[in-house]
Amino acid sequence: MPTPTENAMPASKVTVPTTGTLLGIDFGTKRIGIAVSTPDQSIASPLENYVRRNETEDCATLQKTAREYQAVGLVVGLPVHMSGDEGGKAKEARKFGEWIGRMVGLPVVFWDERYTSALAGLYLQQSNLSEKKQKAKLDKVAAQVMLQSFLNCDDRQRAPGQWPTSL
Repeated sequence: MPTPTENAMPASKVTVPTTGTLLGIDFGTKRIGIAVSTPDQSIASPLENYVRRNETEDCATLQKTAREYQAVGLVVGLPVHMSGDEGGKAKEARKFGEWIGRMVGLPVVFWDERYTSALAGLYLQQSNLSEKKQKAKLDKVAAQVMLQSFLNCDDRQRAPGQWPTSL
């Protein structure tokens, strides 16, 4: 498994502030998982799963969340292939991230989200929650895992490295 420094996804030279609350976004066409960092950017916590409705409501919800938590930036998960190449879902995530960044008025960085849902699933399996409740929390815990990976990284601008071919 790669180190956190191998996960940065360069979109441009956009950066988010190094202090202040960040929102982690696990993009989905039906649901968006949202996580939030502490103001010192040391700990990520799952916040909510938002069921998408339409652009107007999606925008209003994310604007409200950003205001409520006084967010200074957004970290959007980028679903890349195992090779590190971007496919259709990554393009959708980039389009969404750029759009919501403009709508919310915050800088956006993209972060490799490979394995985040799998790790979130493992964490939830270890809980005493029913399978139904685990599934209901998966997206926001995946957002937490992705955001925590970003927070743990020493070089938030580094491009992804080669992942090992066997784990």
